[in-house]
Amino acid sequence: MTKRRVVVTGLGCIAPVGNTVAESWTNLLAGQSGIDTITSFDASPFACKFAGEVKGFDITQYISEKEARHMDRFIHLGMAAAIQAVQDSGLKTNDALSPEEATRIGCNIGSGIGGLPMIEATHGELVARGPRRVSPFFVPASIINMISGHVSIKYGFQGPNIAVVTACTTGLHAIGLSARMIEYGDADVMVAGGAESTVSPLGIGGFAAARALSTRNDDPKTASRPWDKDRDGFVLGEGAGVVVLEEYEHAKARGAKIYAEVSGFGMSGDAYHMTAPNVDGPRRSMTAALVNAGVNADEVQYLNAHGTSTPLGDLNETNAIKNTFGAHAKKLIVNSTKSMTGHLLGGAGGIESVFTVLALHHQKSPPTINIFNQDPECDLDYCANEARDLKIDVAVKNNFGFGGTNGTLVFKRA
Repeated sequence: MTKRRVVVTGLGCIAPVGNTVAESWTNLLAGQSGIDTITSFDASPFACKFAGEVKGFDITQYISEKEARHMDRFIHLGMAAAIQAVQDSGLKTNDALSPEEATRIGCNIGSGIGGLPMIEATHGELVARGPRRVSPFFVPASIINMISGHVSIKYGFQGPNIAVVTACTTGLHAIGLSARMIEYGDADVMVAGGAESTVSPLGIGGFAAARALSTRNDDPKTASRPWDKDRDGFVLGEGAGVVVLEEYEHAKARGAKIYAEVSGFGMSGDAYHMTAPNVDGPRRSMTAALVNAGVNADEVQYLNAHGTSTPLGDLNETNAIKNTFGAHAKKLIVNSTKSMTGHLLGGAGGIESVFTVLALHHQKSPPTINIFNQDPECDLDYCANEARDLKIDVAVKNNFGFGGTNGTLVFKRA
């Protein structure tokens, strides 16, 4: 079977830097950090007291208060981003769809951890008041596939209804696997991405105990500093990013605006360590994506990196990029938007794919902020501290996760 072309026709984003795609993009280009002292709970006893929280978000702008009560916050964020993306795409929904059309639209919106705040709160209720006080909505409010489920129900989308869970590669894998479904005929349209909301006592406590988080409590806005010599760990963030993927001829036939083409997708496993990175796994993921796209390494101009601001991870990704792109690595613009959003875990690949598509669409690279003293071992062009106009025909997006899971997407200019 001939592989069908897949394009991006809708974008949605709820992020620490903005509650819409336009607001987020404007703030990214301006180098505005969304990271600050935690407000959702008292973080004073914790080693890390700051995060990239979503601010001023009101789920009742998207769904009813009654519906919202039966969902964890990660579902709220994912639903809102999906609704934005569907509206942006101009897709028909519900009764406007024919029975056949409804079966050709699917959902694949994942999360790395799921309803952690709901689990924490319900456990507290169980301990304090006993098992009869556990809500009958607890399980569907917490499980990861319920973003896809709720979006499907809201819009009458009866195609594939799944959710990917691959730690910090979740959102990217969801988009890549959804593109594959369209390429090989399982669907004509997929609503895909990732969401996360783990800025909570257990979320902060768990990552802090693993010594993964920055502890730069005196200056949160400069704490996420990918490729800086003084980086000391990642900053936890929350939010969601969702794209509408569509078969090219289907999009053309309905006159949809096309942001970019998803031309390649690669995956790999390190088979190395639970949490420590390995250079060869990311290299194989990037190489597989380029081969799948039919793109030579020297045809790529922009790479939105995983770039978490961890001492080992940033160096590892730099070396993997150099091993993949050879001499051309020095000509790439390599960018980490995590410097402004923090690390959204399962939501990272969602929002960062949105940002990569916007970089292609607007021909601009956002800055990597907080590079005050670039690590000499991290010796690529990271678009330090200021956005840059850039001719981008091909862009690459990386995400990597615990367990040695790696994913790479290749986007082409529409």
